[in-house]
Amino acid sequence: MQSVFSRISNLFWLWTILGTVWAWFFPSHFTWFITDKIPGTDIKLINLGLGVIMLGMGLTLRVDDFKAVLRRPWVVGLGVAAQFLIMPLLGWSVATLFDLPPMLKLGLILVSCCPGGTASNVICYLARANVALSVLMTMCSTLAAIVLTPLLTKMYASAILDVDAWAMFRSMVTIVLLPVIGGVILNQVFGKKLDGIKKVSPIVSILVIVLIVGGVVGATKANIIAHAGGLLIAIFILHALGFLLGYGAGWLTKLAEGDRRTLSIEVGMQNSGLGSALAKQHFTLLAATPCAISALYHCLIGSFLAAIWRVRPTTDCSEDFTES
Repeated sequence: MQSVFSRISNLFWLWTILGTVWAWFFPSHFTWFITDKIPGTDIKLINLGLGVIMLGMGLTLRVDDFKAVLRRPWVVGLGVAAQFLIMPLLGWSVATLFDLPPMLKLGLILVSCCPGGTASNVICYLARANVALSVLMTMCSTLAAIVLTPLLTKMYASAILDVDAWAMFRSMVTIVLLPVIGGVILNQVFGKKLDGIKKVSPIVSILVIVLIVGGVVGATKANIIAHAGGLLIAIFILHALGFLLGYGAGWLTKLAEGDRRTLSIEVGMQNSGLGSALAKQHFTLLAATPCAISALYHCLIGSFLAAIWRVRPTTDCSEDFTES
């Protein structure tokens, strides 16, 4: 049964593509997820879904995982620094170069300021990269994003409109920090008793991401058509350069080949679902459009690289991070 769950999870890129195509032709099948709330409450389904993803991430972590960062903090720190130095600057540069409309420019900057995507761990596995290091980098960039995503978005997008960084920070605490901490505590207390939940958690995460991407694509179909040329090219360049410069940062710092691949994937893949939720909550649905397209592109580019790297196995990953 575990192998079935793993196969389904490893095909996340396919489910993202299929969900996007489905939403394009039948928007109403997905738009409810980004517009509706839990009956009788003010809790939006999209925020609840992201909270579930972050809870699932927390369930895979233990206190010992945080201690692992201390063994070679500079490697993890390099990944987090590259994530928040390279991608935001790239996002602003590409959006400016293509002279995108204000809300689309804002959305592109926002998604570039988001942390690494949880799907990066799957891509690292498929690419024969350092999965343990990938998990640590995703964990650290996600926690750092609670502060950095609002600040960097405000810094790069202030010319477009006044970004309420404090409101975004509060959202990050609710959507990211609290569920991750809750997951870590549950995993620390109950451990193997949660194995059944842990097995299905990745599939639930994929379902939520597909619903978010499909919902945004379906709701903004007309705008995607109107701005297709520049927007699609800009987002592709953002991620292609992210993967390239991430690998380059690993090469310049003389990381092992497996770690270079990990850094490339971590920098190139963004948490597009988080970007979509923040865009819709704090800006407009149009601003969420680049975030949704971003999810499609980084899945495709990441899967392409994984297919190339998979036939070129490497065993020279950092020993401190290799999985036992």
